Amino acid sequence: MLIRKIEVFLRRTSMPPTEFGRLAARDPRFVFDLRRGREPRPPMERRVEHFMNSYHREKTHAT
Repeated sequence: MLIRKIEVFLRRTSMPPTEFGRLAARDPRFVFDLRRGREPRPPMERRVEHFMNSYHREKTHAT
């Protein structure tokens, strides 16, 4: 489930949910809406997954 992956990502990166929403979905309320049961469409899920994967790769290569 996408929200679980996002919650793990937020804990690992210490990123605030509003920042994540802005960067990944252009919606600062995105994470809060997911927590309340919002179901994103497949293109948005792919976009968010891509953001998280890219973020990890960038952080890994930056060190």
